[in-house]
Amino acid sequence: MTLNVLQTAPILRIFDVAKAREFYVDFLGFTVDWEHQFEGVSPIYMQVSRAGLVLHLSEHHGDACPGSTVFVRVKGLREFHRELIDKQYGYLRPGLEQTFHQSIGMEVTDPFGNRIRFDESLNANERT
Repeated sequence: MTLNVLQTAPILRIFDVAKAREFYVDFLGFTVDWEHQFEGVSPIYMQVSRAGLVLHLSEHHGDACPGSTVFVRVKGLREFHRELIDKQYGYLRPGLEQTFHQSIGMEVTDPFGNRIRFDESLNANERT
């Protein structure tokens, strides 16, 4: 049988659910798909998504290291960048830059030190 990957969901460590929601939902425009908490008092584990990008955010100590980086290939990065800048988020104003590998990139850093690098190819023949 051939391996067929159905979805990738990186796990990012968070320390404050309210700050995570402010960043991922209010600023980046993700939707909270679901969240789980044992007995209502344990750390939260949640899934957020936007436009096919699925992330798991976890307060659980052993799930991930703070300061991780996720690399995401996209189309429409300039429009997404403009959307973020227009929100005038007080903690981050990401820039666009041309990369050495013929793309434009934008990096955002969440309140917990995790980074998401959005990358769009400038090569019209390249498929994502």
